[in-house]
Amino acid sequence: MMPSSDAAQPPPHSVRRGRPPAPISPDAGPLHRAWLEPVRNVYFTSGLTQDDLVDRSGYSKTRISELLRGNGYYPPWEITFSVIHALGMPTPPMVRLWKAAALEADKGPEWIRQCIEQVAHEAEGPPLPYQAFTETMHRPYLEYARAFLLTDRRARGVVAETNDILWLSWKEATASENLNRYAWLLLRSRVMLRAARDGGRPDLRAAVFSTREIRAHQDPGRMVALSELTDLFDAVSRLPDDQMDVAVLHYLCGIPDQRIPDVLGLSPAIAHAVDHHARATVEALLGIPDTRE
Repeated sequence: MMPSSDAAQPPPHSVRRGRPPAPISPDAGPLHRAWLEPVRNVYFTSGLTQDDLVDRSGYSKTRISELLRGNGYYPPWEITFSVIHALGMPTPPMVRLWKAAALEADKGPEWIRQCIEQVAHEAEGPPLPYQAFTETMHRPYLEYARAFLLTDRRARGVVAETNDILWLSWKEATASENLNRYAWLLLRSRVMLRAARDGGRPDLRAAVFSTREIRAHQDPGRMVALSELTDLFDAVSRLPDDQMDVAVLHYLCGIPDQRIPDVLGLSPAIAHAVDHHARATVEALLGIPDTRE
């Protein structure tokens, strides 16, 4: 998952002139936090103070503080736009994330429409490197999301949300040690937020019905295959995170072995070792004898 803004630290070249914002309110929903955390990260590393945001946005320090904390009311688009404009953040992904969070906060479509229409802004295009990156990762990200969320609509929605958060955080992402890893953990966090759970772990058993083996089998062979794959996917869901991700991408999503390290942001050697441990763990969970010397 992308680093929490509450724990973020400014880079060495950044000089803070004011106090960091207070922690995000526990009342802020997950979709509200999806855009609020990147905004706080940019603010925290910008060198600006709340007084600076007051001067640039035209809103009071109390209103700015409430927005940065996600405290009290869900902020109208006008003040939200004023803050991100002062911080130099892109508008298109912010509009989409703000709308989704407004619905989460029980704001009606008419209120949302009126808020957006009150503010004139230009829709700038995404950075070309960002566009190339998201296009390259689209298929594996979509397949991974679909494995847990089951429907194409839900999977596409989560990938789009991930891409919007990544766009908002693009400077931070590209300044990180590993862009691919940063983006993967972000996607993973958004998928797991919505995945069905079983005893605290994501539940992959329903994904069995989308496999080629089950679609191809006819009774009674279909029932045998269904039982075996259900046990397999249940075992996969109990793996440590990286092992589960490798297994899902390879065995459920059909992503070629050579692409998986790039998708996960791992070196080929580490990805190979993770895959090896995943196979051994699954075999142990299923009670398969180890015949390797």
